[in-house]
Amino acid sequence: MNPGDGGVNDPGLFARDLAGFVTALHRVAPENGPASYRSEPLGARDAETRAAIGALRGTVDTVAATAVWEASLEAPAWPGPTVWVHADLQPGNLLVDGGRLSAVIDFGCLGLGDPAVDLIAAWYVLPARARGVFRAALGVDDAAWARGRGWALSVALAELSSYRDTNPVMAGVARHVIGEVLAEPIRTP
Repeated sequence: MNPGDGGVNDPGLFARDLAGFVTALHRVAPENGPASYRSEPLGARDAETRAAIGALRGTVDTVAATAVWEASLEAPAWPGPTVWVHADLQPGNLLVDGGRLSAVIDFGCLGLGDPAVDLIAAWYVLPARARGVFRAALGVDDAAWARGRGWALSVALAELSSYRDTNPVMAGVARHVIGEVLAEPIRTP
């Protein structure tokens, strides 16, 4: 069962489970690892993200999306070395059993990158009330959180732009994520 299928009774506990996975993955020695599919700096996605925002005019709040995107781009870059990232922690790639994270699947984006890319899970799979638990368990600073939010927005905008007419499930997830991202106030790191 995936987290969105009603199998998570305690979102805070699930957030801690997910943070435990992310922490363990980020601690694996990065020696000779390949770059993640999503290893580029967030700013490298600027043209693609702005194009998606433009394509979704009338479908999403483009003014709010642009403001969140620009705030994300202002966040300082990751100062450390790249780490192993899953880079696709979306509902379909997480399995739950008894309300707990039981497996993470689909490692097609796995590689080295900014750990903030794995923060997309905060908006893709966690309700707002559990995001703080996830963030605290990871010890994430404001800059990483802003970059993670930017990653979540960029990926969701691209998905909605690509799938809104062809894949209702993916489009629905993307709409949900965009709504969650835009519902949070912008905080400048």
